[in-house]
Amino acid sequence: MELGLSVPASPKLESLTIMNPISFPPRKFLAVLCCTAAMATVAGCAKDNEIDVSGGVGITSTRSACPAVAVPLHTGDITLFDPATSRDAAAIDVVAAITNLVPQCNDSGEKVYQLADFDVVATRRDAGPARQVTIPYFATVVQGGTAVVSKRLGSVTVNFADGQTRGTGKGQASAYVDRSAATLPADIMERITRKRKAGDQDAAVDPLSIPEVRTAVQRASFELLVGFQLTQDQLEYNVRR
Repeated sequence: MELGLSVPASPKLESLTIMNPISFPPRKFLAVLCCTAAMATVAGCAKDNEIDVSGGVGITSTRSACPAVAVPLHTGDITLFDPATSRDAAAIDVVAAITNLVPQCNDSGEKVYQLADFDVVATRRDAGPARQVTIPYFATVVQGGTAVVSKRLGSVTVNFADGQTRGTGKGQASAYVDRSAATLPADIMERITRKRKAGDQDAAVDPLSIPEVRTAVQRASFELLVGFQLTQDQLEYNVRR
């Protein structure tokens, strides 16, 4: 299985680091922006999450090979202090946040390509002369909600115009994932989508409650996570706020 992360060539990109598996916050804490594809279904002309009663009862659903795009909890904003060692409110120099995270996925080939554009909006304390502030960010591919496949660092430059306290910058990240790795095996798909009639032994059983089905779905699920590359001190500050 070949998995990887690629960020389009840019002078702002710095380094590629392959990480050992770590744990991100549970999925319910992620601001997932792209999860399923808007695809038409054939059986009974049902739409996603609608009950399909043709030949049995079941829920019609579709999933996409495209990685979901999200900002992990506590990594979507950053506070810079001057002096850097102070944590007094009066010492806050710049506050920035990731916003407008927009995914664009191409899943037409054997390698699924997920692109994510985002904006960084920032406010500075003093409306002084024109200024640039460079802020590091990460783009990470995660499999199954917890296992980090790859991580790449980049930076966003925020520009403050003369006399303005508000500045903006733009960033971009992307990921390649093998379609085969992001596709559920045929037997697992059959167990999930098979229509069940009243009286069937497993008619009332949620397929995702079956351990091997749940594990297969997790293994075929990928996310492209984007956030500021915070120091431990900056992360703790965000958590405590």
